[in-house]
Parts: sequence; structure tokens; C-alpha cells
Amino acid sequence: MGFHEFSSPYDWSRIASYKRTAKAAFGGMVDLSVGSPVDPVPDSVRKALAVSSNDPNAYGYPVTAGTADLRDAIHEWFAAARNVDLRAIGADAVPTVGSKEGVALMASLLHFGEGDVVVQPKVSYPTYEIGTQLAGAQTLKVDDVADADSWKDVPAVKAVWVNSPCNPTGEVLSAEQMAGIVHAARAIGAVVLSDECYALMQWEDDVAEADTLASTPCALRADVCGGSAEGVLVLYSLSKQSNMAGYRTALIAGDRSLIGPMAAYRKQIGQIIPGPVQAAMAAGLRDFDAVKTQHSRYQERLGMLVSALRAYGYCTDMPQGALYVWVKAKSGDCWEDLRQLAEIGIVASPGEFYGAPEYLRFSATASDAAIASAAERLAR
Repeated sequence: MGFHEFSSPYDWSRIASYKRTAKAAFGGMVDLSVGSPVDPVPDSVRKALAVSSNDPNAYGYPVTAGTADLRDAIHEWFAAARNVDLRAIGADAVPTVGSKEGVALMASLLHFGEGDVVVQPKVSYPTYEIGTQLAGAQTLKVDDVADADSWKDVPAVKAVWVNSPCNPTGEVLSAEQMAGIVHAARAIGAVVLSDECYALMQWEDDVAEADTLASTPCALRADVCGGSAEGVLVLYSLSKQSNMAGYRTALIAGDRSLIGPMAAYRKQIGQIIPGPVQAAMAAGLRDFDAVKTQHSRYQERLGMLVSALRAYGYCTDMPQGALYVWVKAKSGDCWEDLRQLAEIGIVASPGEFYGAPEYLRFSATASDAAIASAAERLAR
């Protein structure tokens, strides 16, 4: 039957008129809507891309499951950054052409369909729901996926989406909360789908100021998954940690019995990262110094943005994680606040896109100059 129809309020053309107003404002537009990186790609990544541009994995067809070097880099990264030994817990990994297609194809690759239910947070990244709809399955939105009582007794639940740190709210789940989700999902035969794309972006003072690069709890960590990857899949992306959004470098790791068939399907439909990009991805995973530099940039920008939004009248604090400031609209409606902000040249993302029309999301993925300009306007 192919893909099923989908519907979503997640349509960036809906803010086009606000952008036109913002561009006409004094000083022009400061776009804090889309979370698209603006900083340089690490030198190590660019060098790896160039050096590998005439490798066998470049002039020949690339390896779907990743080169031996990329697979080694993925295992090394999980051990160093996430405190996870993939082999010890029976896990495997497959690279994906960016994390968005990994999310959007997930329900289909797991063979979900009519009558199946996929749980997700009410306030969340819209592609979770779109992917479920594409497979023809049903979405169950709950206030808090960590409250397993809200979904564990619902018939036909096949999977549970977890997003920590969360886009858009910045909420971070504890290891205990994640372990509870894994335990409850296993009890009903459901798969835990843990989107951890912002795992290295957390902002609690004692963590963000540490010399070492800390990360939020991983669903594949032994104290969360009980030492087994059974029924657990984790998604990660290099888009934010290494400014590689245009490279389309991401991965799915977890239960070997689920990863293997996924890799086979991906090979048949050509969802394969180009060979030179695989080399660049391996370099990005290994370059922790570059990640720390980017972490510091985002920490400073978020701090400036939070202070400016407070001065403008929003009630907000530094997020626990991710790269966004999530605020309740002063008018009670995201679109009215967007109109007022556009008049001073600032464009945010409407909370309606994420399931909360009374909120707005401000992205810190803008240049230092853009953030400073926004802060100056908000403080007037």
C-alpha cells in the first residue's frame, strides 16, 4: 500500500508573513525559529571528507552498515560519551541519512500498521507523529511518557517515543525515569525509541561548567536497560554537536535483532550515507575538542537569550538541555506573540508546531551577532 497519508501543523510556510514583517523592521530580521546550525564544520571533519574523496567507498558503492572505521568510531563514541558498551549489551548500530529520516521511517521499518499504537509526548518533535501516520499506525499522546500508567495498559501499544533532552522543552529525564520506561515497555512487548540527539547539550551549572564533556542518561546504559539492549533503540545525530546538519550524519543503535532487518531494508531502498561522508562522520564522532567548543558557544548564547527574554517579560530559566528556550506566550497565543515579536524583527517558532499553541520556541542556533541583536531589541 505504500506510505499512508499524514497531516501536521508543522509547516514552516505558515510563518512566512511574520518573516516578511521582521525583515522590514529596523535592523532587519533575526531568525530564531529553525534550529539550523550556523557555525563552522570542524577542521577534522572537512579534512576527513577531502582525504576520503577518492577511496573505494567513494568511487564504489558505499557500505550500508558503515565502514569498519565508522563502526569502530560509533562504538568508541558510545563508550566514551555515553558510558555504553554496545557489544556487551547485545547492541548493533546502523548510520542513517540524518536523524529526521530515521525518525520518520522508524514505524514503517518496524512493520507497524493499522491497529498498532505508538506512544509519544504531547509536546514533542512533530516527525514522531508524522512517521507513525506514514506507517498507518495510531498515535497516543501523553503528558509524560515517564508516567507508564498513562500508556502501559492501552491495547496494542507497540512503541514508546522518548526524547531527552527534549525538543522543544529542554526537559531531561533521569536514569531512573528512563529505566522505568524501559521496564514498562518490555512488560508489554513494546519497543523504546529514544531520541537522544541533544544528549551532549545539557546546561545544569555543575555539568555545563565541568572540564569534561558530560551527557544525559542513555537508554542503552547498563543501569537503564538492565545490561541488555532488548527492545531498545537509540537515535543520535551529529547535526548539532559538530554542525553537520548538511552532511546528514546520524545513527540508530540498539537491539541487534531490530537493527539487522532495518539495515537490510535500508540497503534495498538506498538509504545509505555516501562513502566520504562516512569518513567525515567518524572524524566528527572522535573530535571531542570540537564538540566542547560548540557546547561552550551554545551555553553562552542560551544564557544571553534567556536573560533577554526575561527582560522582555517572559518567565523562563535556562533549559536543562537541548538548544531552545521554551516560553509561555505573554498573550496566551503563540501567533499573537509572533506578530508582536516580528515588529521588532525577531522570528520565533510557534508552539503549535509542537503541540502547545500557548508557547513559543526560541532557537540558540544563531550567530553570536544575531543573538546579541535579538537581546538588544528584547531589552528595549
